[in-house]
Amino acid sequence: MTENTGAQTPPLRRTLGLGGVVIIGVAWVTPLIVLATIGIIAQLSNGAAPTAYLVTLVAMLFTAYSYGRMASVHYRTAGSAYTYVGREMGPRLGFLTGWLILLDYFFIPLVVWLIGAAYLSAQFPGVPTAVWIVAFILITTALNIIGIRVTAQANYLLVAFQLLVLGIFVALSIGYFIGEDTGASLTSPFVNGDLTVAALAAGAAVAAYSFIGFDGLTLLTEETHDPRRTIPRAMIIVVLFFGALFVTVSYFAQLVHPGGAFEDVNSAALELARDIGGNLFSAVLLAGLIVGQFASGLAIQAGASRLLFAMGRDGALPRGLSYVLPRLRTPAVSITLIGIAGLGALFLDVTTSTSFINFGAFSAFTLVNLSVIAHFFRNRPGRGVGAVLGWVAVPLAGAAIDVYLLLNLDGTAKVIGLIWLALGVLWLAWLTRGFREAPPRMSLDEETASPEEN
Repeated sequence: MTENTGAQTPPLRRTLGLGGVVIIGVAWVTPLIVLATIGIIAQLSNGAAPTAYLVTLVAMLFTAYSYGRMASVHYRTAGSAYTYVGREMGPRLGFLTGWLILLDYFFIPLVVWLIGAAYLSAQFPGVPTAVWIVAFILITTALNIIGIRVTAQANYLLVAFQLLVLGIFVALSIGYFIGEDTGASLTSPFVNGDLTVAALAAGAAVAAYSFIGFDGLTLLTEETHDPRRTIPRAMIIVVLFFGALFVTVSYFAQLVHPGGAFEDVNSAALELARDIGGNLFSAVLLAGLIVGQFASGLAIQAGASRLLFAMGRDGALPRGLSYVLPRLRTPAVSITLIGIAGLGALFLDVTTSTSFINFGAFSAFTLVNLSVIAHFFRNRPGRGVGAVLGWVAVPLAGAAIDVYLLLNLDGTAKVIGLIWLALGVLWLAWLTRGFREAPPRMSLDEETASPEEN
């Protein structure tokens, strides 16, 4: 197999600082996801949603820590888990890691656009769902092709609106709790008579999905100033921000509505909104959910296209995916392909489309944690108890938690995930002529960094 020609690919433009990276991460995870899933998590945790989020926060911090470790080591190239596992645990496993995380990144925009279209169709039943799906795809694809700076600037406004809606929700919840006898105490959202270890674990496993997306920030490495420091800091900030946000919002939601019984757990947010603010606030919340889906789709498509760009540049996927528009310096082919894949939403429902994406995420999280341990034993970046704790114990704990979450996915997700993995093995066999040759390697061209880096 010929060596990759990644060094001949024009570099991406470094335009993002810490604030821009954090905003994209916040948009990617989406603040309003806490209300979109509050009914399910409250039901599973027996009315202890904020406690479930606290458990999940600890789990995600372990994995974010490992991503940060790897981002500080491999800071000159995009690629995320694909890069880290490939460099630390071998190119074949790196390729399969990229393939697994692709299952997550490549199809999440489809899910986001489908959910947004479903909300709009419910509000405007006279407009076909297909119209909303196509509109989402066209607008987000155009903005991402124009450039990542436009994406960040647009997300400032979209994220601000979501946070405003959540702020109003908290304020109205406080007023409602003071004025009404809901039957809740100040501590019951965290601990109540119905809480069990099994219920808490079930709620935390689902709550973990709310955090998925923070890892995508590593895909912005080649467009970030001082990525060695900026990317790890941004990831921890994003996880801590969402941990505090999710715990706070779910706490007040459970003060207003103790327990986990709702008319419909899938639309519990609208039930809560009507209770505390009537139809007016219910409409405002619906608008916020739509804005949140748009912002999330914008950021996720940006990150997913960078993964396709990196794998195409290395020859792990067709090299056309690494094409960069000379003037805009954006990976236009990869961005467009994500948009085209989103058209699959025309033929799917939300339940089907969301059933398999977690398989790739938790698999990649596990392997990134193990990559930190592999890096330690290969390079010995530190000595003593502190080094063992930071490079071995913490990542090992993160890997154990991620495996637990992976094993607790439903049967459909496991089957589809394993089929996707099998396809990846077949593609790798073709690339390597029956595993007789090494797969394409990451083009970590340390000596030819972008002139805009400094």
